[in-house]
Amino acid sequence: ILADIQSGAFAKEWIEENKAGGKKFAALREKERQHPVEAVGAKLRGMMSWLQKDAKKTASAPKPEAKVVNA
Repeated sequence: ILADIQSGAFAKEWIEENKAGGKKFAALREKERQHPVEAVGAKLRGMMSWLQKDAKKTASAPKPEAKVVNA
């Protein structure tokens, strides 16, 4: 990946992905949301009383939908 970054190939691929609507990126993001570590993290955060106060404040706030931005 470092060689791709240094050569500019990574940026070119990212720009093309963005222009195409970001479908591959959205699929990767969803795959990661389904990873078992996310369920464990949610359970652990539920046990952290100091986080629950903040969660109540933000739970009612609308969550922004992820959007692909064309550069």
